[in-house]
Amino acid sequence: MSVITIQHIVETLAGHLPVALAQNENRKACVMVTLVNKGNHLHLLLTKRADSVEHHKGQISFPGGMVDDEDESNTATALRELEEEIGISRSQITILGTLDDIHIPSGFIVTPVVGYINTLPKLRTNAAEVAEVLFVPFEKFFDPSLRRLEDRELKGVQRRVYFYDVWKEPVWGATAYIIKQLTDLLLSAEHH
Repeated sequence: MSVITIQHIVETLAGHLPVALAQNENRKACVMVTLVNKGNHLHLLLTKRADSVEHHKGQISFPGGMVDDEDESNTATALRELEEEIGISRSQITILGTLDDIHIPSGFIVTPVVGYINTLPKLRTNAAEVAEVLFVPFEKFFDPSLRRLEDRELKGVQRRVYFYDVWKEPVWGATAYIIKQLTDLLLSAEHH
């Protein structure tokens, strides 16, 4: 696989029409899928959630959360959450596009918004929500040996769950599914 450039990601997302799921306004969330340039390599910014949060305690996830009435768009929600959780303001990130909505077992419809940070600012982590911020080299998510699929029973339903073994704890569940959506898009665009 050739090196994935930010230009390739921009072009791929520009040509992708995201699938929006029917909205149940009370259960709508957005996450910010943030690519960061560190040492001239793309890294994916992930957070390990604090044990004090209401949903998905201690899991690896993207910054994000529920839509507020004041948010004028999905992008606005994702930007607000990014700022609230790790202190990156909207002026410091370039929005590249949106991925398909996903429905997660807790009943939320999640819209992943993709953004890019060329120069990482100093982070101001909200300790109530975020235990740790991770930067995982983006290319690791393209390595098939680091990805696995498991059948899990969630709320009485058998589901196939993706896992990425890219850190000391696996990235799995909705976060892994969103990453897989992005990497699949980029790989399919590369072969056209």
